[in-house]
Amino acid sequence: MKNTFKFLTSAIAATGSLTLPFAVLAQNPFQQAQNLVGNVAQSANVGQQQELPVIVGRIINVILGFLGIILLVLVLYAGFLWMTAGGNEDQVKKAKQYITNSVIGLIVIVAAFAISNFVLNSLINVTQ
Repeated sequence: MKNTFKFLTSAIAATGSLTLPFAVLAQNPFQQAQNLVGNVAQSANVGQQQELPVIVGRIINVILGFLGIILLVLVLYAGFLWMTAGGNEDQVKKAKQYITNSVIGLIVIVAAFAISNFVLNSLINVTQ
């Protein structure tokens, strides 16, 4: 009797928790997604003509952003190597080298970002 009561209570609770999200969907989620995509496209000026320096600047910024993400992953990997070295000097040396190279790469990326922004802003100001 006690087990049957627990089973029924669990079944009712599970059914209620699984059907609850369906009652909340009062608005069409596909319409919400379409509105969101339209708003993003409008704010990104999709479908409008852009000047060449603006397009090149956006492409360069995306590439530099991806390079920054790669460097972040390298630093995390180096930290993982260092933490799991367990006293192995070769692994610690390898991790330090990864960190050093990543920091140098980060400095190069920041410098490239600054230079490209300066050059592209100058081009945009000259062409206007």
